Amino acid sequence: MASLSGISSRTPLALFFFFCCCCCFAATASAQLSSSFYNASCPNALPIIQSAVKAAVAKERRMGASLLRLHFHDCFVQGCDGSVLLDDTSSFTGEKTAGPNNNSLRGFDVVDAIKSKLESACNQVVSCADILAVAARDSVVALGGPSWTVQLGRRDSTTASFSSANSDIPRPDFNLTDLISAFSNKGLATTDMVALSGAHTVGQARCTTFRARIYNDTDIDSSLAASLRSSCPSSGDDDSLAPLDASTPTAFDTCYYRNLLSNKGLLHSDQQLHGGGSTDSQVSSYAANSAKFFGDFASAMVKMGSISPLTGSSGEIRTNCRKTN
Repeated sequence: MASLSGISSRTPLALFFFFCCCCCFAATASAQLSSSFYNASCPNALPIIQSAVKAAVAKERRMGASLLRLHFHDCFVQGCDGSVLLDDTSSFTGEKTAGPNNNSLRGFDVVDAIKSKLESACNQVVSCADILAVAARDSVVALGGPSWTVQLGRRDSTTASFSSANSDIPRPDFNLTDLISAFSNKGLATTDMVALSGAHTVGQARCTTFRARIYNDTDIDSSLAASLRSSCPSSGDDDSLAPLDASTPTAFDTCYYRNLLSNKGLLHSDQQLHGGGSTDSQVSSYAANSAKFFGDFASAMVKMGSISPLTGSSGEIRTNCRKTN
């Protein structure tokens, strides 16, 4: 094919536009996420993250769930851009004190430690948003769950949205229609929502998130409700914790779905996935087939990780994940 320098005033106008369009397409394509994004610029990036996550989870199994949750809460607000990590500034209120995050998000120190190691290895190359995406995958693997190929190349947001964190992150009191809508708003199908909800097979929740369920809901196992009431009174003790999956709280498996079959979902929103609605069959399928759940969860995580990323010249690469450069 002739080079662009060969175009003259006699070159057909249509051909000129063809070349221009090809160049524009190439520029757009080069800004997309890629699993090999750091192969040349920071070849040890993924091993550094993996090693740090393994150490953190070995020290405290719950940290795996916390790092996974950070990625989820990041992606549902402004896309996967690291905004969830930002502290408040004079120009904006960060997302950490929003309702779904306040007094419950954890793992910031682990992310800080990872970022410090990456800055020493390759200064201002690996984004905080990508750290969250890789750490989520490595956390799931460390807890016995599936692996997947993380797409990379996200850049970091220079701002955060307190209001969007309050409005866009699904709440524990959501019903099935609410859940379907919240995930659909982010380009995720109902099947993605059910698969991603399986992340609740690990981690813990605060009393304030399940109090209404154990005192008011009728679709809850009576012995489970009675047990939970002993540590979560009708008022007070908001920060008292209970495992989202009481069967195997630190193992990434299918017990979360099995619990739903017996009305043992901790959150109101959890039990909404099984109780006569459109997602019952998918829950039953996962309860009986761990390979199916693992495969669907991995695919849904890749899809979620691609929500509105900043790429190319957008955003920045922070040197400190908690503040803009």
